[in-house]
Amino acid sequence: MEPYKTMVGRATFEFTERHSKFIGYACSTVTEEEAISFINEIRSKHSDANHNIYAYTLRNNNISRFSDDGEPHRTAGKPALDIINGLELKDVTVVVTRYFGGILLGTGGLVRAYSRAVKEALDIAEKVIMVPGVLFSSRCDYNQYSKLESTINAYNGDIKETIFEDSVTIKYSIDHSVKDKFESAISEAFSSTVFCEDCGNIYTKQKLL
Repeated sequence: MEPYKTMVGRATFEFTERHSKFIGYACSTVTEEEAISFINEIRSKHSDANHNIYAYTLRNNNISRFSDDGEPHRTAGKPALDIINGLELKDVTVVVTRYFGGILLGTGGLVRAYSRAVKEALDIAEKVIMVPGVLFSSRCDYNQYSKLESTINAYNGDIKETIFEDSVTIKYSIDHSVKDKFESAISEAFSSTVFCEDCGNIYTKQKLL
């Protein structure tokens, strides 16, 4: 398992270039089905637009695809993909909608405009680095819950699920590099009354500064 950079959620950026309106959309997508669904969503939303170009790159099977959607060859989709790759992001799909304003931008102008739409949207997006980690499950009493959650957060843990029953069960991931220190911290903090059940390897996210 190798670390990789990606984005979280969605982001949008809109601007006008010589009367043409460009709207850049970026979305976190893990599978090709998710990427295609997002592209179709934006196409449906802007079915009256002149162009809805797209690009996406997926970590699984190392898939990268793009479309100029009627714009001159490699003036839209390829520059969009180049921006994603230049930022070293994975599992990301971008769509740029263009409403033509009546003034031709030329090949260079199109490349710059589509590149700007993608870059600005990705600059706005929350970006994270996914690092190899371990998935833990810990059960505690209600009076221990706040302390357990704080300890997980202190080690940049990523809480996946919290189940409130007779007791509280938290499922979370911890970076492999601090796994041993974290387990020791839990043991000391709770005098061996709370345990870390190892549920296997998983990626855990850390915010990029």
